[in-house]
Amino acid sequence: MAEKAGAYGAKASDTDFRKKWDKEEYAERARKKDDEERTRMQENEERIKQGKKPRKAPKEDLPKPTELMKRRETSLELDKNLGKTMVVQNPGARGPGQPGFFCDTCNRNYRDSTGYLDHINSKAHLRKLGQTTRVERSTLAQVRARIAYLREKTKEASSAKAFDFDQRLAEVKAKEDARRAEKKAHKQAQKEEARLALAKDITVDGDNEMSKLMGFGGFGSTKK
Repeated sequence: MAEKAGAYGAKASDTDFRKKWDKEEYAERARKKDDEERTRMQENEERIKQGKKPRKAPKEDLPKPTELMKRRETSLELDKNLGKTMVVQNPGARGPGQPGFFCDTCNRNYRDSTGYLDHINSKAHLRKLGQTTRVERSTLAQVRARIAYLREKTKEASSAKAFDFDQRLAEVKAKEDARRAEKKAHKQAQKEEARLALAKDITVDGDNEMSKLMGFGGFGSTKK
């Protein structure tokens, strides 16, 4: 009996494409974590008996910050996948190929932009980058340079706006002139039609008067 083949030509029971997990390694990690937690709980019981506060679980050791918080040089592109459809190969995995947002520094996934933005601005993420939550204090020269830059930018925006206003004004004026010319042409056409109708009426009335003067009142019968 022939073996049943899968969609990609492999055996239906072949699962070599799945990720392999070292069960012994993860079991050892779990045992080590349980031993550390058990030891911490015993220490906390002794501390409580002595009237001291219990110790919290140890946190991840983060590097000490070496510089102040810096401004981001690139955009976060929070709307880059807006309205797009993504094919997810392994929904349970973690990494940049998963839906949502991925932080390369912390190796974490976030399902929405709000959670991702909160993480980017968090203390833990900044510590991973070696930065503190304090912002660098600007010098007088930097403030003056920034003011000059913003002033120049505002001037350029004002010039562009004035240019757009003048162009818009010219377009409105052209449309108004075209509308007036069309209205004037329509009035002239109406006047011409009225003049032709009046000339036609005068011609008919003149012919009737001339016929009466010449005795041609009509060609109807005189019998009664």
